[in-house]
Amino acid sequence: MSVQPAHLNSDYKKSLLAGMELFQGVCPDDVQNLLQRCDRRDLEVGELLLSPGESNQNVYIVLSGELNVHVESIDSPVLAKLEVGACTGEMSIIEDRDPSAFVAAAQATHLLVIHKDVLWDMVNASHEFSKNLLVVLSERVRSHNHFIAASIGDWRKFEKHAKTDALTGLGNRHAMEETFPRELSRCLKNDTPVSLIMIDVDRFKNFNDSFGHVAGDRALSAVAHILRKQFRPRDLIVRYGGDEFAVLLPGVSVDEALAIAERVRSTVSGTTESSDDSLIRIPIKISMGVADTGTQSSLESLLKAADAALYRAKDAGRDNVSS
Repeated sequence: MSVQPAHLNSDYKKSLLAGMELFQGVCPDDVQNLLQRCDRRDLEVGELLLSPGESNQNVYIVLSGELNVHVESIDSPVLAKLEVGACTGEMSIIEDRDPSAFVAAAQATHLLVIHKDVLWDMVNASHEFSKNLLVVLSERVRSHNHFIAASIGDWRKFEKHAKTDALTGLGNRHAMEETFPRELSRCLKNDTPVSLIMIDVDRFKNFNDSFGHVAGDRALSAVAHILRKQFRPRDLIVRYGGDEFAVLLPGVSVDEALAIAERVRSTVSGTTESSDDSLIRIPIKISMGVADTGTQSSLESLLKAADAALYRAKDAGRDNVSS
């Protein structure tokens, strides 16, 4: 790295101004003396120019070469590239704070260095320069806003996937822990019945061992598809884990839930076998345990009651519904 006085001849400086975003339309005579107070800095490939936590007192304009902008760390993906004529460092001066990103040389790069004191003198000396600086700042803010919006979008996608089972597209345990208690509380507050059905695919380990995990995944997807069609849109369905599913039915008593469960059990047994899908060679059977709130006032107790009912269904020979 080297820092040198920018004692460039007048003609060269004039030719440089036309290609710099901060000096477009600026009369050379207005800033000629101020340019004499600027320096030049040379960077080698990979050399760091700006970084969070390191104070900055200068605006840098790329005379040749290219800079890369990174967020979070110097090893993170390149957010933007700054080519000849572009500037960097102005935001930290305007905001009087450390840089918010890492800026490093993508190749051997030569920079015009404008100290902040000279920058303010240029603002006072040239209306065009001050206008260009405002344009650059507005573009930086717009870029930051787009980055923030994209980050929020990514975060929302991550949040959605974190609460969605990748195989079946149903909610997962995280989704259940968020939505079930809220709906349960609403039903209890309104003195409305609510039931929970626990569902387990019978002998699923044997199915996997016989036909392989790909066929097992296909079978679970088929069951999830049927559950979506058989339950109401307002019913909350999740993949509880492995080969288990849980369904919360607001406004449904235990007797009604038993009838619904029996219909679902029969439908699953009758439709999961498909001659078009060689991976599902036998009908899938399910066992179901049903419980309602009764004296249960928490999701934990309701899950425990439905799980106990599920075991009773299995003890009765599987392919069964119990309460």
